[in-house]
Amino acid sequence: MLSRIDLRESTPSARELLDIVPRADVDVSHALTVVEPMLADVRERGEAALREYGERFDGVNPEHLRVPAADIEAALDTLDSAVVDALREAIVRVRAFHEATVPPAVELEVAPGAMLSQRWIPVGRVGLYVPGGLAVYPSSVVMNVVAAQAAGVESIAVTTPPQREFGGQPHPTILAACALLGIDEVYAVGGAHSIGMLAYGVEGLCDPVDVVTGPGNVYVAAAKRAVNGVVGIDSEAGPTEIAIIADDSAHARFVAADLLSQAEHDPMAGSVLITDSQELADAVETELLGLVDATTHLARTKEALSGRQSAIILTGSLEQSIQVADAYGAEHLEIHTRDADAVAARIRNAGAIFVGPYSPVPLGDYMAGSNHVLPTGGTARFASGLGAHSFLKAVSTINYSADALSAIGHKVIALANAENLPAHGQAIQARLEN
Repeated sequence: MLSRIDLRESTPSARELLDIVPRADVDVSHALTVVEPMLADVRERGEAALREYGERFDGVNPEHLRVPAADIEAALDTLDSAVVDALREAIVRVRAFHEATVPPAVELEVAPGAMLSQRWIPVGRVGLYVPGGLAVYPSSVVMNVVAAQAAGVESIAVTTPPQREFGGQPHPTILAACALLGIDEVYAVGGAHSIGMLAYGVEGLCDPVDVVTGPGNVYVAAAKRAVNGVVGIDSEAGPTEIAIIADDSAHARFVAADLLSQAEHDPMAGSVLITDSQELADAVETELLGLVDATTHLARTKEALSGRQSAIILTGSLEQSIQVADAYGAEHLEIHTRDADAVAARIRNAGAIFVGPYSPVPLGDYMAGSNHVLPTGGTARFASGLGAHSFLKAVSTINYSADALSAIGHKVIALANAENLPAHGQAIQARLEN
């Protein structure tokens, strides 16, 4: 089922590994040509355009694009109590972690009378996208909303696709999660056009936001690329992926179960095992065959596992496994090896690292406390997952006394003249003469 890439007799360079590791075929550039006219249409025609696209893509035209606050609260009353309890626990853990990761303010006197400070200021308003599609994601509501709240954002709008089976409203589980978090601004609008609504605003319906976050399909990713610069975005999220570094000490059934857990998301999901043990690779494949046959979402799981984005990569050593993992830059990276903590400490590129046999990715998807909105497609080489920092701006303050400026004024003038910007130097000189 999983293809194999055998590196045991080769030593590819870091650059060559980037071409060797398996990837999903995602063409955001093509999707961009589709969504750009839609975004322009939403900007021009507002709510009328949103309704037309909703009918075309979701097959429904809701009575209210903004969900009435009473309907949000009512959804909580219908939700299974076990799910409510689980969501409450997830919120507590995610909030605790994200509040702890808010960067502290810094104040420093770099010389007598020369004061510098930096403080982190939350953006004023954010728009959070929660996908629909093949699954229901109240966990994405938690991850996006709690991170923004931890940052101190005061105005939060959530948008998510309308559902025909619920009369054009979002899925009630999504609404219930919003209710638990105190969110009363929710829109039954999905897809690329919802990103236009958030970025540009729609008169009489939705005010524009400063930052848009949240995962979605390739068209949502393309829309976020198109509006980046008008608003801030977190990332262009692609299909989900897992990589697992394992040695011969790993529990084959655990590894197989975790590969399967990501494959059930989407036919384009990536599941990659990186191991220096042929015996483990064979055992994992055997376990997978049994697990796949019994899985609920058989068709898309099989497609994901047999796709070009999924593979078993056989390496010559643990050292090479780490090199492969860094080249892959997984959204989720599990470590199933001896001394897993030490191996995890050596990883440079991963959205999140799950250490040891009892820290599986689904724990992070829901309740570990970390965020599950993570960089995909190898972008973990330069990008971070969603967090409180995604909604914060660092602002520096400079406060020099006359004596502090006088002490270095001649050096500033020298640099200004070296750059052929004499007026810069003159602005300093005026103060020195005073």
